[in-house]
Amino acid sequence: MQRELLHDLLTCAEEGGYAIPAFNYTDIWDLLPIVRAAEAERAPVMLAVNALVTKAIPMEICGAIGREVMAGAEVPVVHHLDHSLSADECKRAVDNGIPSVMIDASMYDLETNIRTVKDVVDYAHARDASVEAEIGIIKGKSAEGTYTGGAFLCEVADAVELAEASGADMLAVGIGTAHGFYEGRPEINFQRLAEVNEAVDIPLVLHGGTGIPEEDIRKAIKNGVNKVNVGTIIYCTYMNGMRRELNRLGDNQCVIDVVKPVLDEIEAVVRKWIRVCMADGKA
Repeated sequence: MQRELLHDLLTCAEEGGYAIPAFNYTDIWDLLPIVRAAEAERAPVMLAVNALVTKAIPMEICGAIGREVMAGAEVPVVHHLDHSLSADECKRAVDNGIPSVMIDASMYDLETNIRTVKDVVDYAHARDASVEAEIGIIKGKSAEGTYTGGAFLCEVADAVELAEASGADMLAVGIGTAHGFYEGRPEINFQRLAEVNEAVDIPLVLHGGTGIPEEDIRKAIKNGVNKVNVGTIIYCTYMNGMRRELNRLGDNQCVIDVVKPVLDEIEAVVRKWIRVCMADGKA
């Protein structure tokens, strides 16, 4: 049922010319305003948790929180394990009720990438969970490591082989985007994106949304992207807001008093990104 839900959401996005935004969260305080924003915008969203978070907050707890949020939200919400480098971690996520996982084996040769993704796909599909794979390289620095090399662009033939041989449900493509903030305007290869979109039959995913101009996000959606990942701007809004409020209020404050105005700021950022992805009103 959960895998079918995500498939239907991504199909509707493809047909409707918008993308499902996937927002990274760090803890309950940035998770809640993401859901609140989705409900206010009547938008389907994904809640993405990465390995740094699941190391700090056990997978069992992340999974339990996600299950409650998905069950109680007024709009479709799908919990997602983002950018895992470990097949075993993906399987643990599935076992703990996370219905969508990303296994990133893009640093290996194509044969190993396919074999690793298929291992996760076989496990996840048997338990009603979806799998995202990656081809090419997402540049920059994030939870999954740092990449600064030049050979980042995905090859169309490799994308086709990975999608067909692994059975993945979604495919993240290396087209010039990067994790973290950009230095200058991102140089996105829209031609390669369009070529991959023409060649494969599964939804494409854009990583590194923070810092990409709105018109480029929408151009990527027009060229086949059905899911857009946004993370850096969420935790930076969170942490910068907390620092400001702590400095303003002084010592010995209650967490709830400090975080309240920050939640509104996070919600505003999420609502803006929902509209950039044109997902508002689509729930």
